[in-house]
Amino acid sequence: MILMRMAAATLALLCVTAAQAQQYPARPIKLLVTIPPGGAPDIVARVVGQKLSEALGQPVVVENRPGSNGNIAAEATAKAAPDGHTLMLCAEAQLVINPHLYAKLPFDPLKDLTVIATLVTNEFVLAINPALPVKNFTEFIAFARNANPPLNYASGGNGSQHHLTMEMLKSRAGINLVHVPYKGGTPAAMATVAGEVAAVFAGSSSAPQIKAGRLRALAVASMARSAVFPDLPTIGEIYPGFSNSIWLALCAPAGLPDPILMRLRTEVNKLLAQPDIKEKFSNAGALEPFITTPAELAALIRSEYAKYGKVVKDIGATVD
Repeated sequence: MILMRMAAATLALLCVTAAQAQQYPARPIKLLVTIPPGGAPDIVARVVGQKLSEALGQPVVVENRPGSNGNIAAEATAKAAPDGHTLMLCAEAQLVINPHLYAKLPFDPLKDLTVIATLVTNEFVLAINPALPVKNFTEFIAFARNANPPLNYASGGNGSQHHLTMEMLKSRAGINLVHVPYKGGTPAAMATVAGEVAAVFAGSSSAPQIKAGRLRALAVASMARSAVFPDLPTIGEIYPGFSNSIWLALCAPAGLPDPILMRLRTEVNKLLAQPDIKEKFSNAGALEPFITTPAELAALIRSEYAKYGKVVKDIGATVD
């Protein structure tokens, strides 16, 4: 009798879930973004939001909630109802860096968020101020190794991907550089242009500054050579196994019903395959559509979590 009641309850729950999926979305969808308007992630959110709105038949309203390395938007998402009407454009920072960086978080990113699908990837370019007397990557490493006092480098903030990628390079190359954090990747790149610092790991959205000669690009941190900078070596060509890239994904609160999750994942992967999307992402800063299977996504999160955890521990980085 008890088993029959349990089976009936399970069946009822499945029926409710299926009905929710059929009715989804029942109202406008809110898409939270972790940065102010104008940056590449914001552009991605608006492009994806427009396409999802067309596919789902409800407006997707982008809402910018910057601050605390993405934790403000992530907490709001984690605590929202898991019905698919609150989504978030998340970066790997919120998922695999912040848990190591912050001593206390009011939520657990890996338990309280559902990663629906990856969206885009972007490569890091090691760039320097052109006044520095080096012409290529190996010359930069030699110059930095002998510099006294040490060279300064810019990042998009303490614990940002820019920061941790340079720390990875410092450890691998055996060089000493002094970290100068800025409030975002664009200010960090502009500080390097202005000569406030010597070097920066910038996103490929800095291509205009590089092509204009205001920054000198030396190498890319991606696994393969860049389509934007095909003549630049990868750092992995000099230090085998070295690679680091930025990726963005669509997230939701944990507990999102599977039918809604599957519908969103399907629609996202369909829109990422559209030619006009590739062009829009490229114009937003050389971003590339990034489609993964659920197994590939799970493996990516596990490996990135372990990688960044080691880097944060090695350099002793913390944020209150």
